[in-house]
Amino acid sequence: MPVPAPFYAQGLRFSCTRCSECCRLDPGFVFLRRKDAEALVSALKMDYSEFIEGYCRWVPNVDGVEQLSLQEKANYDCIFWKNGCSVYEARPLQCRTFPFWLSMLESSQSWTAASETMGCPGMGKGELHPMEEIEAILARQHAEPVITREGPEISR
Repeated sequence: MPVPAPFYAQGLRFSCTRCSECCRLDPGFVFLRRKDAEALVSALKMDYSEFIEGYCRWVPNVDGVEQLSLQEKANYDCIFWKNGCSVYEARPLQCRTFPFWLSMLESSQSWTAASETMGCPGMGKGELHPMEEIEAILARQHAEPVITREGPEISR
């Protein structure tokens, strides 16, 4: 039986307006991958453990494994948001691939709901991203797992 084409088979429109709606004012998680942490450590010119202690938090998952996420400020802004992204060139994969996240691509309803919930003025407008590009983004996200730990040691 053939697998039905995803709702985005004809592509999706998105152009970032640099409004920062995805970076500020709402609680959320920016989960880090190994390459993300390495890029941020290099950009900030600090050692890995200092970066983890100063900028990250461990978020429990339903299976008891914790995932590494950036901290947020008290107002829910990303810790690196200062009138724009202060680490833009080293921003994590999750940030670079917004809004093409699996949770937003489950259905046309999830895409529309995410657009409305996040208040993103660029979703549904601008550049057409073909299905092949979206699938490549999803494959990259899948290939680069989030940093996790089950105990005191970090799994890299």
